[in-house]
Amino acid sequence: MPETRAASPRTLFEKIWNRHVIRRYEDGACLIYIDRHFVFEVTSPQAFEALREAGRTVRRPEATFAVADHNIPTTGGRTDMSGEEDGRAQLKLLRENTSAAGISYFDMRDPRQGIVHVIGPEQGLTQPGLTIACGDSHTPTHGAFGAYAVGVGTSEVEHILATQTLLQRPPRTMRISADGTLPLGVTAKDLILAIIGKIGMAGATGCAAEFAGSTVRGLSMEGRMTVASMAIEAGARAGLIAPDDTTAAYLKGRPFSPAGADWDRAREYWGTLFSDRDAAFDIEVSVSAEEVEPMVTWGTSPDDVVPVTGRVPDPAGILDAERAAGMRRALDYMQLMPGTLMSDIRLDKVFIGSCTNGRIEDLRSVAQLVQGKRVADHITALVVPGSTQVKAQAEQEGIADILKAAGFEWREAGCSMCIGLNADRLNPGERCASTSNRNFEGRQGAGGLTHLVSPPMAAAAAITGHFVDVRRMAG
Repeated sequence: MPETRAASPRTLFEKIWNRHVIRRYEDGACLIYIDRHFVFEVTSPQAFEALREAGRTVRRPEATFAVADHNIPTTGGRTDMSGEEDGRAQLKLLRENTSAAGISYFDMRDPRQGIVHVIGPEQGLTQPGLTIACGDSHTPTHGAFGAYAVGVGTSEVEHILATQTLLQRPPRTMRISADGTLPLGVTAKDLILAIIGKIGMAGATGCAAEFAGSTVRGLSMEGRMTVASMAIEAGARAGLIAPDDTTAAYLKGRPFSPAGADWDRAREYWGTLFSDRDAAFDIEVSVSAEEVEPMVTWGTSPDDVVPVTGRVPDPAGILDAERAAGMRRALDYMQLMPGTLMSDIRLDKVFIGSCTNGRIEDLRSVAQLVQGKRVADHITALVVPGSTQVKAQAEQEGIADILKAAGFEWREAGCSMCIGLNADRLNPGERCASTSNRNFEGRQGAGGLTHLVSPPMAAAAAITGHFVDVRRMAG
């Protein structure tokens, strides 16, 4: 008998990718099938218009889901006609385009509405082994479930609408292993900020980055989504975490999750989605969880980060001239002096929300810390749930009452101050502790100064008016 050749060990990414390849081209590019497509009001209008001009229709309307999130207002009583002019126009187009194409649209009146990367998992639309695309850079959030999830441009949104496929070159593979137990007061947000600080904003460029190790396996699904959502901030094309019992427990019973015999078949398939023992990665990185502290960014990139116990770094001590020059530009923009204690940085606003940290677990941690306390007099603090369902759950659990009693503004679901495309933005020179994912120049409003932190760190900053080691505020 001929000898049976064993299959080569494969990474989690390779298993998903190979299952979805339709055609491989001589130049290395591949045409892959997209299982789920999410669209929203900002990047979809041009794609739908181009589709019409080409005389094409949406290939699989049932595989695309639309949501209003980026530039909608978060104040009460909102409608398609509230908010700013650009936003109203985009919402009008989204309603018209989805209605004409027969695409499900979770609008502001829908109890399922929320940030696209919150409602996908929440509704069970996000599942292990799927390929997922959206015209937003933080689409890797869905990779926390063991999916290959990528952000795409407007022309690619059009291509997916027309063909349900995407043309891409296979990325390199990277494994980031975190082992050990995170110290008390240290969160998944601190872990991913520490990882980005270690490898840099270009450390995972062009990679499908798998997060592995005992620390990652010990995270809740909310924590895993926090980590995966910020893979893009290290340059990764996608972030993945192998599905397990935690994943299945989260998905079971969700509206779009498999049920009955389909659930059993899905669980059997999900059990195959892991990187084989001897699978080779192009890049390997290791992190010790015990060494991670509560983190705060000081500059204009997520890798400009130090522990809250540290100081603003001095470019004078950096040998790399290009890096030193970049640090000086960041410090000038952030209006900070080298050597300043992070705990001495006074704040104006606090934002708790976003697709990175707007879930119920995040809000619970904030409520636990601020109960019985008050927001500092000079601080404006916003809490914006990641979805309408998160908002309802927080209100049912009494979280909203605790936050409002402490002086926080309690808002409707949306992207809000994560991105300056709506009324929730920083004024020039205002300094904000933010649980969002980006601190680029002008990200939260022209001239706004953003520091990225975890939800407990943001809550502590709201109470004290400056950065403080949240570990000292336990209880």
